[in-house]
Amino acid sequence: MKLVFASNNKNKILEIKHQLPRDIELLSLEDIGCFEDIPETADTIEGNAILKADYVTQNYGYDCFADDTGLEVDVLNGAPGVYSARYAGEQKDANDNMHRLLLELGNNPNRNANFKTVIALNLNSQQHLFTGIVNGHITYEKAGEGGFGYDPIFIPEGLDKTFAQISLDEKAQMSHRGRAVAQLIAFLKG
Repeated sequence: MKLVFASNNKNKILEIKHQLPRDIELLSLEDIGCFEDIPETADTIEGNAILKADYVTQNYGYDCFADDTGLEVDVLNGAPGVYSARYAGEQKDANDNMHRLLLELGNNPNRNANFKTVIALNLNSQQHLFTGIVNGHITYEKAGEGGFGYDPIFIPEGLDKTFAQISLDEKAQMSHRGRAVAQLIAFLKG
């Protein structure tokens, strides 16, 4: 089976390829010749995943899936949420985003947060949604060299390390994206 993953984010593609069974061939946007910046104008994480999947299906004719992820911080009323990638501006710089978030939290002892990923799958003219959530907290400073995005400042429940300090295998088993992808795989195998 061939499926397009509506992303050119090499880190996300690597994470998802790592989880998929060998009989599913994953194609990126680059693989299908899609170089435009797909609009993410919805005001929800679900909405953005749907927009991206629909864009590829409608404009390129492929069965595909798209994801959108947000970091939701309790004391910031769920921010940055749907705006996680561009929290510190349109340049979408992870270090700038983490810096802004840590500045806004300051020394607030309530660091509770969650990562949420929604995958929209367009397959055989039907759409299916899969959601993965992992709870945890925000650190006071960055730790770790791995991962991407907010990984160096997010510690998931049950661990004493950030996502940036654990292996890809460990992250795939417990992360928000890992949980959503596991649901996607179970559906595809079903």
